[in-house]
Amino acid sequence: MSGKLIVAVLFGGRSGEHEVSLMSARSVLSVLDKEKYEIVQIGITHAGAWVTGQDVIGAFEKHSTKRLTEVSLLPDPTRPGLLLHTPGDKEEHLKVDVFLPILHGTFGEDGTIQGLFELADVAYVGANVVSSAVGMDKGIFKSVMLACGIPVIPSVLVSRHQIESDPQAVITQVEALADYPFFCKPANLGSSVGITKCRSRADLLEGLLEAVQYDRRVLIEVAVRQPREIEISVLGNEEIEVSVPGEILPNADFYSYDAKYHSADSKLIIPAELPNEQTRLISQYAREAFKAIDGCGMARVDFLIDSVSGQVYLNEVNTIPGFTSISMYPKLWQASGLSYPDLIDRLIELAVSRKLERDQLKRTFRRQE
Repeated sequence: MSGKLIVAVLFGGRSGEHEVSLMSARSVLSVLDKEKYEIVQIGITHAGAWVTGQDVIGAFEKHSTKRLTEVSLLPDPTRPGLLLHTPGDKEEHLKVDVFLPILHGTFGEDGTIQGLFELADVAYVGANVVSSAVGMDKGIFKSVMLACGIPVIPSVLVSRHQIESDPQAVITQVEALADYPFFCKPANLGSSVGITKCRSRADLLEGLLEAVQYDRRVLIEVAVRQPREIEISVLGNEEIEVSVPGEILPNADFYSYDAKYHSADSKLIIPAELPNEQTRLISQYAREAFKAIDGCGMARVDFLIDSVSGQVYLNEVNTIPGFTSISMYPKLWQASGLSYPDLIDRLIELAVSRKLERDQLKRTFRRQE
């Protein structure tokens, strides 16, 4: 026995953000300390198969998984670890101490895999079931923020049924909200996948049809004029820390998928040049939002500031933020004095601490006679 903590890094997944997950995972794997951890790579294919083996990330990047071994995480804590699907009758399990999901979007960031982790009774990095689900669902998240008195951008939430049965009624509903432009977004997705900026009725219809390909519900938001895009990183379970804020200067109309992951032209300003009062307010809102959704582990909280009025809007909370080489979450912590490797260590420590806390809960009840 090596005595090292066994950390399983999960990546890929059944999501439009599969490729983003691979980029993030490649970055995380490059900084995980092999002196501290025994690292197990778990790739999840587009079809949903879990596989492990040597250099899984490399195999996924080459779109070749033939030599990898299929595994399963059973929702049964009496059969711990990963079940290896190998020839023979003997059941083989691979021990894992902590699961580190680097899975963006649906089936990774929305509470589904967190539910599996809870059923399997394992330690895992990041948000729990409810905070993952609420953070992912843009419509429900906005309702929670409004209930907490945190300002969000005015919006309309519509279903696929509404769009397909009477698109004109949806357009009329949106146009009653404000003047063009608007943003159309899948209610449950990230990394700017499926998002369209709509400057006219024709654009809006096109945007609705694009977004509804990725989710059965679509959020249409008023576009903030002359927006400043500000992000801040959050870390912790009960005791919450926030980083310095950073500003994104996208190379396009908005911080699109290509601007985030395939362009070197977008600029990051860290720390953001903000008045002290705005920095204080953004930090306060980030903490309040994290607590409101029962966040734990990590999150990146995104804001928009109206450059004309100075109004601050909380845009969204990402419970599994990007970890690529150009991602804001680790960069903001680096600027705040916490290195990338130390950040990963902290996240693993928080996962272990959260598991110990869960283990203290009673699972049985005996009625007093």
